[in-house]
Amino acid sequence: MADKLRIRMLSSATSVSGQGVGSAYMEQVALVREQSDIFEIYEKGQKGKSDINHVHTVNPSYRMKMDKKHVNVIYVHFIPSTLDGSLRMPKFAFNVFKKYVVSTYKKADEIVVVNPSFIPPLVALGCKEENITYIPNYVSKDQFHPLPKEEVLKIRESYGVAPDAFVVLGCGQVQTRKGVLDYIEVAKRNPNLTFVWAGGFSFGKMTDGYDELKKIMDNPPENVKFIGIIDRDKMNAVFNMADMLFMPSFSELFPMSILEAANSAKPVLLRDLDLYKDILFDWYAKEKDVDGFDKEVKRLSSDPAYYAEYSEKSGKIATFYSKEHVAEIWREYYPRVYKKWAEIKGIKR
Repeated sequence: MADKLRIRMLSSATSVSGQGVGSAYMEQVALVREQSDIFEIYEKGQKGKSDINHVHTVNPSYRMKMDKKHVNVIYVHFIPSTLDGSLRMPKFAFNVFKKYVVSTYKKADEIVVVNPSFIPPLVALGCKEENITYIPNYVSKDQFHPLPKEEVLKIRESYGVAPDAFVVLGCGQVQTRKGVLDYIEVAKRNPNLTFVWAGGFSFGKMTDGYDELKKIMDNPPENVKFIGIIDRDKMNAVFNMADMLFMPSFSELFPMSILEAANSAKPVLLRDLDLYKDILFDWYAKEKDVDGFDKEVKRLSSDPAYYAEYSEKSGKIATFYSKEHVAEIWREYYPRVYKKWAEIKGIKR
């Protein structure tokens, strides 16, 4: 292509703190912006004519911008089934919202999924498989990386965590879907360990399970700390403060916190979900319930060889989702879909 492809990024993901989608958006835009030899990027408030509208969140105003004059790409960070256990709203309103989400996905010319496990359900919902592409998230090693031990000790002190504690970190919005109740139960079974949860009620009282979870946050077990929603530029410190990441979510998308923790070489313990198998391979510890989680936490906190094994596996996750590899995928993707749809729609630059 003789001149740069102009891409308008449409997102409200950064308007709500503590969302992994916001982190993924910032990383993706920064990565594509670096490819300045072939792309020109416009974000919110920036003027300029675009060739591609890349919709990152399903706002009605962004849906309206998907027209015949542009090639319209939508990023699918969730499918309707993953919304269950996230928001608390009347059933009728919830069903209407789900239908709106599906119709918005179908209106786009092209779909990008962050997890290949999303492709079959999207096809079942009526999206065309030939218009769906899997492109993984990535995390910058400049932003997420191991810190010196002296600095880690200072971080622990700032959060009131003992220097010699074994810290089990949980991340994400405090909601039923994230498995917070199981996290608390495992903490109760391991009073000798310190459990720290970074995240809060990003959607306030609309959060599913809000009342029960709020009581726990207000009066947690002695070995549990809820440190609230942490700004992203401070999360590398939190990952370094921890000894492992434990996320017992019942459903997930492509959790950025897993990649971020992996960049600090922290072992990762997750619920055994199908959606992880194609993106994390066998590079993480997994169990199905509280008994299994308890067993894994006890072993990782007491067996140095076992801990080293999973620390090394996290390093493999970090290497696989390298910035360079994902950048090459985007460099191929945007020109390809623009050429395809410009011909179909008769778009002339």
